[in-house]
Amino acid sequence: MALARRARRKAYAPYSKFRVGAALRAGSGKVFTGCNVENASYGLTICAERNAVFQAVAAGERKFTAIAIAGNSKIPLRPCGACLQVLAEFAPNIRIVLANGGTREELTLRDLLPHRFQLRR
Repeated sequence: MALARRARRKAYAPYSKFRVGAALRAGSGKVFTGCNVENASYGLTICAERNAVFQAVAAGERKFTAIAIAGNSKIPLRPCGACLQVLAEFAPNIRIVLANGGTREELTLRDLLPHRFQLRR
């Protein structure tokens, strides 16, 4: 969680002022961080969770065990649907740790996205 909070400080959020940081633990034990990066064309904004996943994938990681997410809200911030679906692509059993304002919550991806989209292979 400390790494997620540190990543949150690097967020670029001039429009919403809502900073988010994420720390993603890969199966190798390495941790990748990400922060939200907003854009004037809001649809081009990237969430902290996807930022961390994409950095990890670019480094060659494909398996993830946990993600910590820190926002600047009073209650734990839950990932958006797009971030949950990206996490589901690589880690359908990932542990999700949320902490804000002294409250800590641990969930699984299945708790938050019980019916994820999957292509049949």
